[in-house]
Amino acid sequence: MSQHYYREEHEAFREQVKRFIAKEILPFHSQWEVDGIVPRSLWQRAGQLGLLCMTSPSAYGGQDADILFPFVLNEELAKTYVTGPSFGLHSDIIAPYLVHFGTEEQKRSWLPKMASGEVITAIAMTEPGAGSDLQAIKTRADRDGDDYLITGQKTFISNGQLADMVVVVAKTDPSQGAKGVSLFLVESDREGFRRGRNLEKIGRKAQDTSELFFDQVRIPISNRLAPEGQGFFCLMKELPRERMLIAVSAMATTEAVLDDTIAYVKSRQIFGKPIIDFQHNRFTLAGLKTEVKVARAFINQCMLELLEDRLEGATAAMAKLHVTELQNRVIDACLQLHGGYGYMWEYPVARAWADSRISRIYGGSSEVMKELIGRTL
Repeated sequence: MSQHYYREEHEAFREQVKRFIAKEILPFHSQWEVDGIVPRSLWQRAGQLGLLCMTSPSAYGGQDADILFPFVLNEELAKTYVTGPSFGLHSDIIAPYLVHFGTEEQKRSWLPKMASGEVITAIAMTEPGAGSDLQAIKTRADRDGDDYLITGQKTFISNGQLADMVVVVAKTDPSQGAKGVSLFLVESDREGFRRGRNLEKIGRKAQDTSELFFDQVRIPISNRLAPEGQGFFCLMKELPRERMLIAVSAMATTEAVLDDTIAYVKSRQIFGKPIIDFQHNRFTLAGLKTEVKVARAFINQCMLELLEDRLEGATAAMAKLHVTELQNRVIDACLQLHGGYGYMWEYPVARAWADSRISRIYGGSSEVMKELIGRTL
């Protein structure tokens, strides 16, 4: 379905992204899945081509681009089943925190290097005992004169092995609930900071995902992002855009898998005729195609609302909930239509099946999305 919000410049950029993926990523992605990480050189190459932090102001190394440019990048990565480089987290989640809430010194110190790929970033929210419920985090940031001492443990941190700087979510006043949460910029060379394992996951194997440990890590007050106690507000402010990035990527992967599957069942034969010629299979695909078209229409409407700055948090949660749940159902059905080949890692549908499962969990689980939507009823 046509996405009318994209203009000529976005489609020209799409072609640039396709060339980048074909040359710099696809020939190597299988090896990165074995390695469990992508090379830093890929980030530097992306920076050279202007693919990082595009919406950041040009004064800080960005391009003053509208938000559709990173959506194009994320769509094309999703269409080609690329999950290794976590560009979206770095450019479209962490960079906006700095742009909107950082001091002038913080912006000048970090954003140009983030845009060039010289610095890779991560955000440390999840803990062993706290996932979607950020108010339950235990990591502390205790004031010590003109410094803070950060102590705690984080897990499931994307870019954790590569990160040069981590935005750490910590409690500055545990008695204040959400109002006691603050954000801090922690350099990876600080004494007391330690990376744990590069975690082995079901899918998204080329993306490094880590445990991080903070043992009395001393940082200056100038490393605090936004006023003390404003961390939860900062995180919530960016959520509609973040959830739309997840939804749009999930939508693109779902459409790609369905298209690939339709092509496969037309060419693959069983009992002397193409798989698609069996009514059950044809009806299954007809139903899936209908659901995907309807979901695309909803995503397009949400994108228009996002561009007009009127997308409500609950609607973004609906988009994330609906499309990620649909993604998992569609890809599972498509894998079944591939038969035994669908279970082979060399087939894109197998990797998409494993990679997509996390979409119902990260960015707020489906259950949390329902709770957020339910509060608005």
